[in-house]
Amino acid sequence: MHGSATSLTTSVSSWLLVLLCAVSGAYCLRRARGSGGGAAGEAVMGFGMALMAVPLGGRGEAWRAPVLGVVFCGAALHALWLLRGGSHHAHHLVGSLTMVYMALMTGTGSGHGQQHSQAGGPALLTGALLLYYAGYVMLGGTRLISTGGAVPTPSAAGRGGPTELVRACRLAMGMGMLAMLLTM
Repeated sequence: MHGSATSLTTSVSSWLLVLLCAVSGAYCLRRARGSGGGAAGEAVMGFGMALMAVPLGGRGEAWRAPVLGVVFCGAALHALWLLRGGSHHAHHLVGSLTMVYMALMTGTGSGHGQQHSQAGGPALLTGALLLYYAGYVMLGGTRLISTGGAVPTPSAAGRGGPTELVRACRLAMGMGMLAMLLTM
């Protein structure tokens, strides 16, 4: 079944992923105005993921890998800088480096639906990242469910937004990352 129904399904799911990541990025950007660098890093990640997920259909993709590689290298350096404040920013570093990896794999023609030509390198790294993000999504979902009926504290509902919404945003971006890794 390699007809138009498959391409329509792929196109719709790609655009839904773009929408999910862009909305998450916009929410994180709104949060970043009054908070620290973590929300800004999440906003960059959300918008970058949205841009990477845009289905161009093979046309005009030559610019995407180098530009996104530079953006996510910058995001990785920012996340590395944030690690000075504590290890809770390590996920930002892993996410940025994952996006650099996906941009490189897409740029070399090895990613997003194509077979990996090297014996174990990219496939092994992709598998490890899949395990990481599957665990991240499962843990994030469990945390979101366990706080489902809790009333947000005034500090959590302040400038940063309700805790549940922040967790849902992070969970959505984790699921987006997992979906993009699955297409590699």
